[in-house]
Amino acid sequence: MGVFDANTGHEQVVFCQDPASGLRAIVAIYSTALGPALGGTRFYPYASEADALHDVLNLSRAMAYKAACAGLDLGGGKAVIIGDPAVDKSEALLRAYGRFVAALNGRYFTACDVGTYVEDMDVIARECRWVTGRSPEHGGAGDSAVLTAYGVFQGMRAAAEATWGAPSLAGRRVGVAGVGKVGHHLVSHLVADGASVVVADVSADAVARVRAEHPEVDVVDVDALVGLPLDVYAPCALGGALNDGTVAVLQARVVCGAANNQLDHPGIEKVLADRGVLYAPDYVVNAGGLIQVADEIEGFNFDRAKAHAAKIFDTTKRVFAIAAEEGVPPAVAADRFAERRMAEVGRLRGLYLRQD
Repeated sequence: MGVFDANTGHEQVVFCQDPASGLRAIVAIYSTALGPALGGTRFYPYASEADALHDVLNLSRAMAYKAACAGLDLGGGKAVIIGDPAVDKSEALLRAYGRFVAALNGRYFTACDVGTYVEDMDVIARECRWVTGRSPEHGGAGDSAVLTAYGVFQGMRAAAEATWGAPSLAGRRVGVAGVGKVGHHLVSHLVADGASVVVADVSADAVARVRAEHPEVDVVDVDALVGLPLDVYAPCALGGALNDGTVAVLQARVVCGAANNQLDHPGIEKVLADRGVLYAPDYVVNAGGLIQVADEIEGFNFDRAKAHAAKIFDTTKRVFAIAAEEGVPPAVAADRFAERRMAEVGRLRGLYLRQD
């Protein structure tokens, strides 16, 4: 089935190939109703081209909804490069990719994602000016995980207020699944707020780094974490964390984490709601990283970006309010919130403005 047959709603999907460097990439632009599409470039050894296409279509749609909920004048896009970054990444490949992004003439801004880093963005930027997530030496924000974690913490505070009446995790037991780029920053916020934290990660090094900073944190096996008697479960690793198996054993009252595409399939959001579990939609609470790299477009200012990311607390509360008012799970409420903004503000794009 092709993109047209699937009726994904995307504006543009571009396949990019440079045999000399080995580049095979797909750029997907879901919507530019609110502005140019912004989303990271994922470098990953997909098993097939079909898997890569499926991932980039889902991720780009989520980016459009994330930008809309975050109040940004940006659309949603994403790119994937097929390959093993440890083996296939090279200056020639990244620069070839940069030229393909440049060919889109500002319809798509790229940034870091799984398998790409700020130094890679600096290389891409040698061929293309539509690049964010750059190093501080080049006027960028650096590691976007900092504000991603801060935003997730704000969303978790909103969920705590909705569940227990106070916007604090003090005295709550929080399980963080994945303590890599974002998770270890989230642990620091939780410990500072007085939470009791238990972590799990497939990487022993990641766990060791967290334990070195916070020796009071408990550690369990990855598969065991979700079934523990927790107040909050925070998926901060790969997508699909909330599936039929994990939801069946989940004991937490709140789910709020940094991972993208946490719901494994449609219907999981209703199962969570029916069980009395409050789900903070992933693309609402993890928008801090997007806010951070988007701020670079104006010339990065950390305090301004952090102040914007702090508003994730209010946005999350608004999504919970829509869910209550309209009798739908928060995931559905978040979609409606994003779609309404894209429709209402995007409509204004039909009004002609002369560009001098």
